Amino acid sequence: MPVVHLRVDDGVAVVTLDDPERRNALSTTLVGELVATLDALDASEEVGAVVVTGAPPAFCAGADLSELGSSRESGLRGIYEGFLRVARMTVPTIAAVNGPAVGAGMNLALACDVRIAARSARFDTRFLQLGVHPGGGHTWMLRRLVGEQVATAMVLCGEVLDGDGAARRGLAWRCVDDGELLDEAEALAGRAAAVPRELARRTKQTLRDVAGIADHDTAVERELGPQLWSMDQPEFATRLAELTLRISRPTR
Repeated sequence: MPVVHLRVDDGVAVVTLDDPERRNALSTTLVGELVATLDALDASEEVGAVVVTGAPPAFCAGADLSELGSSRESGLRGIYEGFLRVARMTVPTIAAVNGPAVGAGMNLALACDVRIAARSARFDTRFLQLGVHPGGGHTWMLRRLVGEQVATAMVLCGEVLDGDGAARRGLAWRCVDDGELLDEAEALAGRAAAVPRELARRTKQTLRDVAGIADHDTAVERELGPQLWSMDQPEFATRLAELTLRISRPTR
């Protein structure tokens, strides 16, 4: 049976990890199916945003370390590919964190552009508590989102954030009741999917690029080319005409 399920509606793809007996751990099978699914979605002109979630009771319980094989490095890199493929998506990605996100499972949530947390969510790095150093870029992803103090408390001191705590510390965009999680994530993804696809993709790349820019003038130059490109696109002319028409309508 497949352990990754896909649903697409109005430009939004919902990708669900569905191996609940193993709490959606990143096994060789699951990673293979996830990568193949994301490859297809990135190539599809019909998909403008992706939601990643897990079948209850967990979002993702981490890596299935029993499958590392004789080469630990090769095995670890194979596990990494599950969340690294999410990080490489060219369309916007949203994690709907519906339960525990542990270790490499937390990396999967961190790899998404935005995280929506259910109240039952748990963000648990757990690497050191298992006697293993963090991997997969965990410390880099976490620190850039929440800063040194929160990252240190979570990684070195084993602090676990629930959904409310994650939202308060900037790890999640917001926390919602469990029953509202997918609706909230899909609504957010729908607004991203409504943007012209290539415009969204270029803007996402700009957001990545400006992270390494230290001054305003350089950022102005980085944005200028894509902005000029966007103004040559037919979608801009259409939307500008619609806006002009609305503004020019007489009020009663």
